[in-house]
Amino acid sequence: MSRAVAIVGSGPSGCYLAQALLKAAPELRLDLVDRLPVPYGLVRYGVAPDHQGTKGVIRQFERLFERQGAGFVGNVAVGEDVGLDDLRAAYDAVVLAAGLSADRTLGIAGETLEGVHRAGRLTRALYEHPDAEPLPELGPRVIIMGNGNVAIDIVRLLAKTPDELAGSDLGPVPSAWLAGSGIEEIEIVGRSPAAAAKFDAVMVKELAKLEGVRIRVLGAGASDDPEGAKKIAALEAIDGHGAGPRRITFRFGLTPMELAGEGGRISEARFQDAQGRAIALPCSAFVTAIGFGAEGVLPRDALIGSAADREAGVLAPGLYATGWFRRGPQGTIPDNRADAQLLATRILADLEAEGTPAQKPGRNAFPAWARAVGYEGWKRIDAAEIAAAPENRCRVKIASRETMLALALQTEECPQ
Repeated sequence: MSRAVAIVGSGPSGCYLAQALLKAAPELRLDLVDRLPVPYGLVRYGVAPDHQGTKGVIRQFERLFERQGAGFVGNVAVGEDVGLDDLRAAYDAVVLAAGLSADRTLGIAGETLEGVHRAGRLTRALYEHPDAEPLPELGPRVIIMGNGNVAIDIVRLLAKTPDELAGSDLGPVPSAWLAGSGIEEIEIVGRSPAAAAKFDAVMVKELAKLEGVRIRVLGAGASDDPEGAKKIAALEAIDGHGAGPRRITFRFGLTPMELAGEGGRISEARFQDAQGRAIALPCSAFVTAIGFGAEGVLPRDALIGSAADREAGVLAPGLYATGWFRRGPQGTIPDNRADAQLLATRILADLEAEGTPAQKPGRNAFPAWARAVGYEGWKRIDAAEIAAAPENRCRVKIASRETMLALALQTEECPQ
């Protein structure tokens, strides 16, 4: 008798877990349920469009559906279209792999001023997420608060010339927005010392490939820690790079105190350095890239519970969590593979310990999923995007949910 497993979220953490489960137990009836009509989550909408090598993991995940027998149930939001309790009743195990998408805030005065933007909202618009807001006007002087990889992605994309975006999947609307942005200066500000920055050194070194920029690094300091020393060496390698018109400046050890402006719009960001001195930086836009938290109808904080629960990934009998939903916004895409192996072993052990209960119906419990998108529907969307790509792009994403659904469901029946 096969057991039914539902994974909520088809991003890398969900896909890696599905791979591990089906490799160990090919007879499982396994579905990846996603609120979007398309799979792959963070890989599609979180990885920068000019990092196609990272997006290549999708080819590995395709084998889940094409060879290992996993089902994709798209356009179904758990907590809205189907209740979590109902899902748990229909499946022997349910895993929450929905990630984190809410931007954290600084908690300082002035964050509601016009011209203050959250990194997640900005990148969703750049990467053409169907729920994205319109791209904002940034003006000539942009400050990016945060020193993780998301901040570096934003710096790199804002600084690139149109020719440097060739081969990416950046669409025509964000491409035109970048080309006409009029940005003259980008300052990336970190609260911590450079040695404790969250970015990867390789991401910083990539900035040395940019044309049309001038880069300077202020206050990088030194470090005896090997990892910290790598980051500082990467910063030293790009300091002084280029002689172009667009300026990029790195600053470290600055604590944000207040955002100020007149007429409801930001014009200045105020900081305090490690010596307690006040520093004011003029800006036309301020982008916070300081991490992510829970958002949506799944009550993560109530579900996750204790530190022990987070560590094991077990929330309740038959209910599990993985990826950022479990451990918070830390770790890269490959880090999810190790998580998946451990959690798959635990889930299969729990299922075996249950013996042979009555077979659960899985997706057959939900005949009302008439608007669910299956894998074949996704492939129609995929083919249309690739076919529409101009010579200098690898695809053109369809940003409209309605258009995606029209393509996906044109000949597809409700999953059985």
